[in-house]
Amino acid sequence: MTEIKEQFAELARGTDEILPDGGLAEKLKLGRPLNIKVGFDPTAPDLHVGHTVIINKMRQFQEFGHNVVFLIGDFTGMIGDPSGRDATRPPLTLEQIEANAATYKEQVFKILDPDKTIVDFNSRWLNELGSPGLIKLAARYTVARMLERDDFSKRFAAGQSISVHEFLYPLAQAYDSVALKTDVEMGGTDQKFNLLVGRHIQNSFGLEQQIVITLPLLEGLDGVQKMSKSYGNYIGITEPAGEMFGKVMSISDELMWRYFELLSFRPLADIAALKTAMDEGRNPRDIKFELANEIVARFHDQAAAEGAQAEFIARFQKGAMPDEIEELTVASKDGGLGIAHLLKEAGLVNSTSEAFRMVKQGAVKIDGERVDDRDVTVAAGTTHIYQVGKRKFARVTLS
Repeated sequence: MTEIKEQFAELARGTDEILPDGGLAEKLKLGRPLNIKVGFDPTAPDLHVGHTVIINKMRQFQEFGHNVVFLIGDFTGMIGDPSGRDATRPPLTLEQIEANAATYKEQVFKILDPDKTIVDFNSRWLNELGSPGLIKLAARYTVARMLERDDFSKRFAAGQSISVHEFLYPLAQAYDSVALKTDVEMGGTDQKFNLLVGRHIQNSFGLEQQIVITLPLLEGLDGVQKMSKSYGNYIGITEPAGEMFGKVMSISDELMWRYFELLSFRPLADIAALKTAMDEGRNPRDIKFELANEIVARFHDQAAAEGAQAEFIARFQKGAMPDEIEELTVASKDGGLGIAHLLKEAGLVNSTSEAFRMVKQGAVKIDGERVDDRDVTVAAGTTHIYQVGKRKFARVTLS
């Protein structure tokens, strides 16, 4: 196996915590392939690149010769993970779980090696556990410890309901680690409690405790909120190549390095060399091209990445409009409509406050001319091409 120090440096890259301290290095010294487990409850059919942070880490473990289990929580998905929730999560039906699980497998193999990935379903052992086994499992953990969990304690203090079945989720996830004899379990920072319960339950069964690795929740395109479809700041891994490329190019130069750390497969030494090159005067845009090219090629192919880059250069560096622009009709009010409301109604921004912010940043154009006045009103009966940022265009007729 590769030298321990080299392995540890790459595996620790971009992580939030590795618990207990020094534990992963000791596991690596065992000189055998480790059993790595990551659980995915198939709660939605589509993934964005924020979800792939942990999948990338799974791939690193694969490259170092370890056994990676992509565990689909078809049993736990019917309970609903309470992590980060201020209310009970609606459980999924078996049909929803099966449909989403099939989509997940198709998407993750754009990153993971299908020949080296063990795909398993936790219903295989949790169904067999049965009611007596579930009762015995519940006896291995206390309600007091369960209420130490941040989201549970907040809901309890606020008088919000906590269903008894929600306590079963971390216990069921922990039993997965018993069934698989897991050496390392990974999850987002919001999963820390569940992962630590896994250590406790393994110990209660007389097993060696797993190492816990938590990974950060990737910031979205705005660099502030976590990447989420609900915030509109995401890069979907099934999006068209041009859209994906443009979104990567829209992130700030500072956020670019965060994306390199968590999303790129480049060695750390290569990324350090890119930082040095920028410090010595290389254009950050050209470095961002390399990041966008890598990400698009991963989820499409190299030809698509090169085509997306050429399109980006033609459209944005040379000022070209896209060949096809969505045409919309928006209703006016009192003979006109303020620019902020027009952009919101056209779907180019999520809110009028975002529109005002984009105008202030000089990111709004009408027919190629920048809008400097946030209070400008567009007259009814006119048709113009509106642009927000570098990627959003619409030809809008104000009726």
